[in-house]
Amino acid sequence: MTVATAACARTASAPQPVPAPAAAPVVASATAAAVVRPSRPDSAYHDTLSFDREQYPSTYRRRPSSPVLIRNATILTATGVEIEHGSILLQDGRIAAVGADVTAPAGAVIVDGTGKFVTPGLIDTHSHLGVYAAPGTSAEDNGNEATSPNTAQVWAEHSFWPQDPQLPLAQAGGVTTIQVLPGSANLIGGRSVTMHVVPGRTVQDMKFPGAPYGVKMACGENPKRVYGSRGGAPSTRMGNMAGYRSAFIGAERYRRRWDAWNRNRTGDPPERDLQLETLADVLRGRILVQNHCYRADEMAQMMDLGREFGFHIRSFHHAVEAYKIADLLARENVASSVWADWWGFKMEAFDGVQQNAALITQAGARAVIHSDDEHGIQRLNQEAAKAMWSGRRAGISITRDQALRWVTANAAWVIGLDSVIGTLEVGKNADVVVWNGDPFSVYARAERVYVDGALMYDRNDPATWWRTDFELGNVPAAGHDR
Repeated sequence: MTVATAACARTASAPQPVPAPAAAPVVASATAAAVVRPSRPDSAYHDTLSFDREQYPSTYRRRPSSPVLIRNATILTATGVEIEHGSILLQDGRIAAVGADVTAPAGAVIVDGTGKFVTPGLIDTHSHLGVYAAPGTSAEDNGNEATSPNTAQVWAEHSFWPQDPQLPLAQAGGVTTIQVLPGSANLIGGRSVTMHVVPGRTVQDMKFPGAPYGVKMACGENPKRVYGSRGGAPSTRMGNMAGYRSAFIGAERYRRRWDAWNRNRTGDPPERDLQLETLADVLRGRILVQNHCYRADEMAQMMDLGREFGFHIRSFHHAVEAYKIADLLARENVASSVWADWWGFKMEAFDGVQQNAALITQAGARAVIHSDDEHGIQRLNQEAAKAMWSGRRAGISITRDQALRWVTANAAWVIGLDSVIGTLEVGKNADVVVWNGDPFSVYARAERVYVDGALMYDRNDPATWWRTDFELGNVPAAGHDR
């Protein structure tokens, strides 16, 4: 097993067709209809929960920045529109204008985009940065609470280390948002957290405000190997399924008790249970299910599980055999977060094809390219390029816009943030990357990375390079080559 494939497998022992690109003066909104909107706590929300205040709120604050006009670049909007010799205006943390002719306001910083490409900030739906931090000793091994098959009570943010030196490398690769997940030792591994890829002293300083939580679930070999090897359960795939069902039966009872108490507000509230609290919010649709699952038959069974208990799986992760049931995934509106070409490192990953993402897209389902790896996250654009060209070689005409969506718009949908990031549209957050060439070229490098309109990384200006405390004394202050 390679280092890359080991990332999510770390355990105790170890939709859509896109219109052809066309020039347009302004990019209009084109977000998906069936989305979970990023929600902020309000009284109606808390009336359904087993607590009455926001837990562990984000303290992220947008960096102050002057207006920025990037002009005369090729603008790849991830909406079906490409604009040659176009301009984009970033102002007050938002995209203020996109088009062929945009006027700069007074005091704007002008960036010459001649010969360059502009895309939305890249989004990784499956990262373990911060919870499996460098230098990779056992002290940094904080991704799997492998003490019970169901650890829905744990939250990835409570393991996240903001000083992980891998974070600046992801930012330098054009990644502006990551979903950090627990590992895959457990049937239900706990809550994910969505992060801005920016420096922060605490996890809450980096936490994306209003982002829905996810819950990590895992099918197949990992849970049954971890717990079966200890002489416990589950030790089979049918044991896995029984474990999910038992957990959600308990969550149904818990949700009904709390919902009844919230309606009447009489007597003492029910006792809180952190494990059931997370699963009850899955049943309410407040927490998005992110399901590690390789085999087609198991993905179909997990969708059946969702129907039994009334929840929706947002994305299957790794999904090496998703191409076999791409039509079912399209029908059920379930995304697939996949690799470009990893396969064969264990039995359930053996039947992979390099055309997986292309076949999923061809069927009208939502494909995403993810990393699950501290190295792959640094070159998500190249991973998407490999998957695009694999599809084209097989006769599937994947467009550049569709491939870009795999690491932007579709990824934003998976984490419930497609209303605010993932495309270059007026009003969206100004998460923007300027590339020195076509981002699907092996020679492409991110030259400038903006988060909420603030310049966070400039490849040509070492003063902007994010250096973690871990690097101090080990990495030269300026001029080092990332």
